[in-house]
Amino acid sequence: MEINSRFDHFNFNVLDLERSLAFYDRALGLKEARRQTASDGSFVLVFLTDHRTGFSLELTWLRDRTKPYDLGEGEFHLCTRVAGDYDAVRKYHKEMGCVCYENPDMGIYFIEDPDGYWIEILPLA
Repeated sequence: MEINSRFDHFNFNVLDLERSLAFYDRALGLKEARRQTASDGSFVLVFLTDHRTGFSLELTWLRDRTKPYDLGEGEFHLCTRVAGDYDAVRKYHKEMGCVCYENPDMGIYFIEDPDGYWIEILPLA
């Protein structure tokens, strides 16, 4: 059997949903596409969209979670591509204080969200 799949979404668990929503909107222009709330209020799932690819980032908030998530050694990341002036976008992210790693030789950098997740930023090209 040959399987033909496509990527749909990726999940980050977040401690403060509103703070994370504000960060992803400000840093990457990602907007809420849909939301699912448990009938007992124990969790909220928010799917963010770039309005271009069909891929979404799911943010999961758990009511009973009170301490930051252990991200292990952080050997994973999400990657996004940005349109426009790449250097201006990097400067904007530096002004936001969220650039956590740069590799000038490769022409890439990473930003860190409020929960410590890394997002690689590449030019659209």
